[in-house]
Amino acid sequence: MNGSALHKTAADCAEELPGARLEHPFGPEWEVYKVRGKVFMLMTDVPGRPVVILKADPGEAHALREQYSHITPGYHMNKKHWITLESGEGVD
Repeated sequence: MNGSALHKTAADCAEELPGARLEHPFGPEWEVYKVRGKVFMLMTDVPGRPVVILKADPGEAHALREQYSHITPGYHMNKKHWITLESGEGVD
């Protein structure tokens, strides 16, 4: 999945969640999704690549990072509670 498809898929999933809202508190480059004022997903481009940053249970976040090379600790976030998903082969 390429970067555009990754962002579209993530946005489509987020918008289906009850009470989810899209905001831009950090400027137009950052799409921030919240439920009840709490951030659960961010999307942006980090130097040269689109990413989706997701809140995750710490145990699940660790397991996902171990299992998938396209999942890394959260970009500019708490590394225990956030993961970053990048586009690439095998991401669906």
